[in-house]
Amino acid sequence: MQHKQPQSDIYDSYSASWRIYIQGLEDSLTMLEKDINEAAEMSEMCTSEWCTATEHVIDELANSLFSIHEPRFATEEDSQKIKSMKRRVHELYAKYKSVAT
Repeated sequence: MQHKQPQSDIYDSYSASWRIYIQGLEDSLTMLEKDINEAAEMSEMCTSEWCTATEHVIDELANSLFSIHEPRFATEEDSQKIKSMKRRVHELYAKYKSVAT
């Protein structure tokens, strides 16, 4: 009977957690995009409190995305997903600025 190496368990756990983190960032971008799209349709949503909170969320997401270190187990699909999310956060910021003005 062959036993798994303890490092393999750590690696598997880290890999699963990393992908959950990436999925959480993607889910957050989707929710933010929905909020900004709704605000674009309803000018009364664009209060200074909404703008401050939205800009803070965009900043936090951007900081998280641009500080990601891709581990060696990251696949090409993982890399493309991160690149796509970086583009999305830039696009969301531009859309936010057009809504907030």
